[in-house]
Amino acid sequence: MTLPEDPMMLFSVINMKLRDNYASLDELCDDMNVKKEILVQKLKDVGFEYSQENNKFW
Repeated sequence: MTLPEDPMMLFSVINMKLRDNYASLDELCDDMNVKKEILVQKLKDVGFEYSQENNKFW
């Protein structure tokens, strides 16, 4: 699956996948072959930060 370029769509898709399929962001990135640093930065640029405790961006 190709991740959306639009930051709000990316936020939605990543949180849905974290909620439904992955126990952690590391697991998602490994499985989807995505660079964690780039994903985190893209979402941080629009105001979202990852909460490991809640396993989601907000």
